[in-house]
Amino acid sequence: YGKNTIKFLRLHKEGKKHFVKEVEVCTHLRLTSAQEYLEGNNSLVIPTDTIKNIVLVLAKKNGIPSLEQFAIDICNHFMTTFCQVMYVKTYVQEVPWQRLHENGVPHIHSFICVPDGIRFCEAEQCRNGPLIVFAGIKDLKLMKTTQSGFEGFYKNEHTTLPERHDRILCGELFCKWSYGECKDFDFDCIWNKIRECILEAFSGPPDCGEYSASYQKTVNCIQMLVLSKVSQVQVIEVVLNNTFYNVLDMKNLGLTNDKEVLIPVEAPYGSCACTLGRKKFFEA
Repeated sequence: YGKNTIKFLRLHKEGKKHFVKEVEVCTHLRLTSAQEYLEGNNSLVIPTDTIKNIVLVLAKKNGIPSLEQFAIDICNHFMTTFCQVMYVKTYVQEVPWQRLHENGVPHIHSFICVPDGIRFCEAEQCRNGPLIVFAGIKDLKLMKTTQSGFEGFYKNEHTTLPERHDRILCGELFCKWSYGECKDFDFDCIWNKIRECILEAFSGPPDCGEYSASYQKTVNCIQMLVLSKVSQVQVIEVVLNNTFYNVLDMKNLGLTNDKEVLIPVEAPYGSCACTLGRKKFFEA
């Protein structure tokens, strides 16, 4: 049991310069006994209102140095404070506020919400067990207008989809990775590096791009690049929910439409998912 959707803004001031972190936190506990479920005995139950207040107090006292560290702080608090807690799991996601710039100059106290992907993390721990940390990015919308196709697929009497060697590749990406056992990582640096890998693998070189034979291949390219460049990542999951665009037939308007006006297909949409990890992690 636990408390979901604890939302708050943490404001930090360094002189005239302000820093903000707006987050949503979900914290769940498992106790050493199930007596509250089986017997209606609430003597070991930590009220969910107390859970909420603990999260807010930790934000006040410790700040949010990184999402991952804040989740770790929450897990550590419940494990060290309450002997009846057997397991704790905390999920934290961030509202994407970025510092506003005016003529290239960063503003000291103004921010803009930029929906270019939502950062999140999870931390979980069993008593006498290791602290495990996950992190990720979701709702990241990506598009490239060429260097994508889909050819040579299996066909039978139900196949109506034509082969395409030049199409728009567009989708909403969810990516989650595991660090394995928690160590003293620079979580902000690692997260930014993984985000750069995602964008690089999706788009290819800026002057020419890179051909994608399928959404599945793009998903694998993202995972392989992250695992090759970020040694701290042990397992990475990627889900790409696809958005398809159909070329609008404008012949009845007396116009030739050479893939200049396209209509998004709202539903149904495709989805590709894959989990990839290091061999040594799965063997362990």
